[in-house]
Amino acid sequence: MRRSLLTLGGAVAAAGCVAGLLYLGPAEDPHPVPAAPQAAAPQAGSAPAATAGLAVATARRRTQRAPDDPTAWSGLARAEAEEARVTLDASRLDAADEALRRSLALQKTDNYAAVTGQGVVANARHAFAEGRDFGLRATRMAPDRADGYAVLADAQIQLGDYPAARAAVQRLLDIAPAGAAYSRAAYDLETNGRPKDAAIALQRAVDSASTADERAFAQARLGELAWAQGAVDRAERHFRLAADAVPGYAYAESGLARVLAVRGERSKALGMYRELTGRAPLPQFLAEAVELGGSSSSSSGGSVRSAKAALDAEVRLLRASGGAVDPHLALYVADHGDPDVAVELMRGEWKRARSVIVADALGWALHRAGHDAEAVGYARKAARTGWGNALFRYHRGAIEHALGLPEGDRHLREALALNPNFSPYHAPLARRLLKPTRGRHATDTKTTWYGR
Repeated sequence: MRRSLLTLGGAVAAAGCVAGLLYLGPAEDPHPVPAAPQAAAPQAGSAPAATAGLAVATARRRTQRAPDDPTAWSGLARAEAEEARVTLDASRLDAADEALRRSLALQKTDNYAAVTGQGVVANARHAFAEGRDFGLRATRMAPDRADGYAVLADAQIQLGDYPAARAAVQRLLDIAPAGAAYSRAAYDLETNGRPKDAAIALQRAVDSASTADERAFAQARLGELAWAQGAVDRAERHFRLAADAVPGYAYAESGLARVLAVRGERSKALGMYRELTGRAPLPQFLAEAVELGGSSSSSSGGSVRSAKAALDAEVRLLRASGGAVDPHLALYVADHGDPDVAVELMRGEWKRARSVIVADALGWALHRAGHDAEAVGYARKAARTGWGNALFRYHRGAIEHALGLPEGDRHLREALALNPNFSPYHAPLARRLLKPTRGRHATDTKTTWYGR
């Protein structure tokens, strides 16, 4: 029976509540739960990476002391998967697989830890259908244990089955109301157009954090939430709190670089990106550096060319290997490379994942490749949850504008109203698209990139 639960947004827990509401329980942590997949992946050498490395060493020692203990091998697999997350070293997933094979060889049936470990690794490889199957299997094995619901929620979110994901997150909140559950609840709430409630969940994640890494992640997500609403000062506060929790935290630094750029300190922002991408060359950070720096500035041209070269190399590697696609990379290719390649990449990813993020990226790639009639269908799929995402809104508006649809201008205005600083590259383009038809409106008076 559900314990006394506090509803988000002040609604009352009652049988007649609106379907889909998430309820937050007391901030206690009876069972450890895997980190949310959206958790930041800090650079090598940061505190979280060092912590993950220590966890692997400890887990390996345990397997040496107890080589016939299946739970020891499952624990090593979980530690290896976490190291892969924080160091971006995909080879650690192979090590995790090997540890899971050892665990299952020792205990073929009723091995809950191995099954949930297999789900974590499958999700990390973007094999989300497999991740869902492992999550379902784990929840059937142990309906009152948390890890299986975490695996299941992560997979269902990426597969685009948001009602099923929400049910798994709610069960996770009931069993283990702590940081990992609150972070997943926040993602669900934000994706479904409830940013205020998402902020409540993330503050719960901050308050219940048991490690600096967890605290930094939740603060950085609060920063992103504020940024998405155009609240630059509030975003900066949260990014700084994340950086205080873990100095050098990659996602905090990315956020602070954007804040500097909006305030006109473009050179400092580019310097932050140069240092950041040298340590954590994620497609998101590289693409942000490219779009902020452009190719015309002599002072930043070298670092921008380096970022482009890194992104282009990743595209070549990805096309050769056929691996999972980061939508940030596909969007970069669509805007600054060959849009047909972006379509190719995202069509492949759409076979693996049907989330609104993938729908948006595929729609934009199709638009840039000149296939607007097909693109608009994916842009509308990206809008199906009601997420107040300015980039999504801009993409849809630009596609509709290209098709001559009257709602295009409305969606472009909505994008700028949500966050006038949503992109240093696209926000000015949105204004240019609107110029022939618009008069002044509220977004004109807000701070915008480089004072534009």
